[in-house]
Amino acid sequence: MGADKKRKIRRGKRGGDAKKQTDNMPMDVDTDVHMAETEQSTSKSDGGYVAPPMETSDSLFYVDTKGGLERMEEDMEKISPASYGLVNPDLQKYMKSCEEMLDDSRFESAEDREIFVNNVYTEMKNYELQLTTDNSCSLILEKIFGISSDYQIRRFLSLTREDIVRLTVHRFSSHAIQTLLLLSAVALEHEVRGETNDFDTSAAAEDGDGEANGHQAVRTQLPTFEELVLEIAKTMTAHWTYLMADEFASHVLRVLLLVMSGRPIEDQTNPKGAVKSKRSAKYAEERNGAPAQRQALTQTREVPASFGRALKKLLSTTSATMSDIVARGFINNTVGSPVLQLMIDLQAEYAQAEYAGSLLDKCLMGLVSEGSVDNSRRDAAIRLMFEDVVGSHFLQSVARIASQKLLQTIYDRYVRGNLKALAFHPIANFVVQSVFSNAKSERQLKAMITEAGPMFESLLFKNRPGVVRALIDSCVRLNAGHLEIINALYAGFGAKSSDERKELINLLAFLLKYSDFVNADYDRLQFKIQGALIIQSILQFPGDGNEPIVESFSSQSPERILSWCKDPSGSRIVEAVLKSPQVSARSKQQVFALFSGRCSELSMDKFGSRIFETFWDIADIGQKEKAIQELVLQETQLKDNFFGRFVLRNCRVDQYKRRAEEWRERERGLERKKLMFNDILGKNAAAPADAKSSNSKKSVGADVSASSKKPLSKDKPAKKEDTGNADEIDSLFKKSQSRTSSNGGVDK
Repeated sequence: MGADKKRKIRRGKRGGDAKKQTDNMPMDVDTDVHMAETEQSTSKSDGGYVAPPMETSDSLFYVDTKGGLERMEEDMEKISPASYGLVNPDLQKYMKSCEEMLDDSRFESAEDREIFVNNVYTEMKNYELQLTTDNSCSLILEKIFGISSDYQIRRFLSLTREDIVRLTVHRFSSHAIQTLLLLSAVALEHEVRGETNDFDTSAAAEDGDGEANGHQAVRTQLPTFEELVLEIAKTMTAHWTYLMADEFASHVLRVLLLVMSGRPIEDQTNPKGAVKSKRSAKYAEERNGAPAQRQALTQTREVPASFGRALKKLLSTTSATMSDIVARGFINNTVGSPVLQLMIDLQAEYAQAEYAGSLLDKCLMGLVSEGSVDNSRRDAAIRLMFEDVVGSHFLQSVARIASQKLLQTIYDRYVRGNLKALAFHPIANFVVQSVFSNAKSERQLKAMITEAGPMFESLLFKNRPGVVRALIDSCVRLNAGHLEIINALYAGFGAKSSDERKELINLLAFLLKYSDFVNADYDRLQFKIQGALIIQSILQFPGDGNEPIVESFSSQSPERILSWCKDPSGSRIVEAVLKSPQVSARSKQQVFALFSGRCSELSMDKFGSRIFETFWDIADIGQKEKAIQELVLQETQLKDNFFGRFVLRNCRVDQYKRRAEEWRERERGLERKKLMFNDILGKNAAAPADAKSSNSKKSVGADVSASSKKPLSKDKPAKKEDTGNADEIDSLFKKSQSRTSSNGGVDK
């Protein structure tokens, strides 16, 4: 008997009986129950452990047998990814040749590029949707979209209307749809302003539907971008819950919501809120370039008024039809949670987030409507969110948009009394930071400082300084709690006497206790990024708030400050001192004095050159001339240095050498412009703020008074060499006012 035949017989003997039993039973819930009972009886006979049956009351979540789940199952049966067959090899080869043209930029003029794009659209006519479902062709289409006209984007988007849902759930076409919506956001703003039309600037329309008439050809009338986006939103609303759970469609939903709301889509200041991952964004930048349209996506855009009404209806409809169990299921879902967070964020903007039965109320299991009622099942579920990788992001988003009442409820029920455990948890500490950084009132903030203050020592030296920085950022935002924070920092670092407290800036910069700092080798210490960020935030405190840091900075030796200027983190501290409007002019003059005789040395350093340019932007004409004279003496060395060459160019050293008086007049003119525009735009609001803070001084306790016996003098106006030009400044200001009144606004 052969080996194959023996193997088949053995396999049949081993699994034959079990297979016969299961084949005769339908594979449904009854099958699972029967198999579970069989296993249980087997384990009993074997003497093994048998888990007790779980009662329904032991569940952490409600079980909803109606609503969203049935709809999702129906959508799973109806919706399948779009399929239009394989792309013709000849067309695929043509598209790849077009990609080579785009990558090499073989266009002599913009007109040549426009002709090329028109030809591409002509060649792929009637095959557009098929190309979006192809792996390589969909990537090429995204490149072509980046250099297409508004009309071509609108025409392509209109072709997707009837099959938009199936295209959105497709692995490749979903990216093409997302790019179309991104570019539609820019085109929508043009449409609102009346800057778009249905005329072709080339000799003939690319689709052949129009005839050349001079230099314009009338194109086929298409729905406007406004109509297209509204129709897409209406179509997707019917399948919203299913699309939220789809790994390809969820990104399209986020873009659609951002397009309709007019919010920045590609927010460079908030990488976590980006609609593209870092890897995807880098790929798009390397392969597709960075078109000018994408820069407009980083700003707030003007959208049609109909979008606001449609967006409110979309949010209310999807929230009402989404069941409790489905809403809570999306909280910890990596695909659906970002969409859920954006929906709640938009509802909060429209004041529709916090009411009984709202989407947020469903997610938090009635915490919004019944926060004062004890619910052990809800409390257990929310505590799990604190420690969940995805759920914690949802709670951070909730803390950002929550009202004062809701945030207080979250703090009282889940943070107060558990702060130590949460703050040192690797995931939950980020939720604590979000709660602290979004404090809604002075009273709320001071209650948080009171509880967290005694823990500053542990937080600072056990890798949790972010929690401390979150409180300090709230102090800056609410303009409160400054003295409490400084006193808590003194206690945390163990700085008791006034001499010890003069080293506060060093203790923060290196995150060391005072006892460890005095025994350490200063030259071997390394700056801590979080410590430098805390110092930068404290420098934004008004009046007495930043005085301990400024005094500590002023007490440092010149050599130590210069070493900071050449450090990546230390240079940020010096830069913050120079730029902060809350730091007095006298303190800044002390820093300027350190640069005397060392301008060339700083200019040739990677980080020191940034400090010198910051000094140059705020120095007066006399200080600039002293610095540039030093640069002239070291011009040869500066020209041989990479960073020095930039300093020579920005300071216009060549102009000063040839025509010194012309250089002086130019610098005086720049100073006059700064003064004039500061007056026009109201940027001199710092002085009233300082006066307000000085009038509302509170009695300082022994902790602060001991370290600041001599308060810093009030800011004095910097002396200017061109004081005789005041009349000229007044005349320029009057002229600008007359232009403003005649034009009905400030000239741009």
